[in-house]
Amino acid sequence: MENILMISVIVCVAFIIGFFLYLQNNLIDVTEYNINAKDFDGNVKIVQLSDLHSKPFTKALNTVKNLKPDIICITGDYINDHCKNKEKMLDYARQLCEIAQVYYITGNHERRLECFDELMNELSEIGFNVLLNDIAQYKNSDCKISILGLDENQADFEDYKARKNGTFIYKDMSPYFDILNEKDGFKIVLSHFPENFEAVPEMNYSKYNFDIQLSGHAHGGQFCLPFLGPVFSPGQGLFPKYSKGSFGESPMLIVSRGLGNAEFPFRLFNHPEINVININKQAR
Repeated sequence: MENILMISVIVCVAFIIGFFLYLQNNLIDVTEYNINAKDFDGNVKIVQLSDLHSKPFTKALNTVKNLKPDIICITGDYINDHCKNKEKMLDYARQLCEIAQVYYITGNHERRLECFDELMNELSEIGFNVLLNDIAQYKNSDCKISILGLDENQADFEDYKARKNGTFIYKDMSPYFDILNEKDGFKIVLSHFPENFEAVPEMNYSKYNFDIQLSGHAHGGQFCLPFLGPVFSPGQGLFPKYSKGSFGESPMLIVSRGLGNAEFPFRLFNHPEINVININKQAR
């Protein structure tokens, strides 16, 4: 009888832990940001998705549909470095394109794929605006938005070691920011790596002229612990600063906690997140 009771307790505890971890991975938080733009006459709603890591997340797709965005920005690691669920993620991409215009950049995971060029072509044919150090423009009757998508290609595992040792050489993105500076209207930068906003003195993006940067990569620190906050992010290490939320004002960095997981299979007190950025006409 004691053995049966012990087994029952173990099974119940395992079920509770498993259900808790399932909820941590699948309850979606929607975080809203309201930004006033002097060159706007109307309103534009942007939804930011990041770090799906090959997860065909039906609940996230339905949430995006209900939000009815004008623009969807995907800030990297849409497919993981094993190309898992490729066909499902291509179908997911088709469904996203039915909702709104999609602007997409790569993360470190896509850049490790041998089929990288093939995948970029497939996503482009589906309807993604694939931005590899390119600028796209969104226009409607009320506004103009220029979107610079950066392909930083900080993907190799040796890159992580070099950043940790302080020997990593960052790519010079200034030519692309110079082109963006010549564009009219509201300016958005898509960069997978949030730490590049201002943590790298010689190459920080915050010194350039644009309005907002959207980033991912940090997964919200993966674990968020009471009194300690986000625990770890690749590229930033322990207790990362740029793991979630917003930083600065002009320009402003907005970091998504992401929707999926990479090598580590679960989150803790750090739900998947969809960011909504409402760009509104500035009051005069």
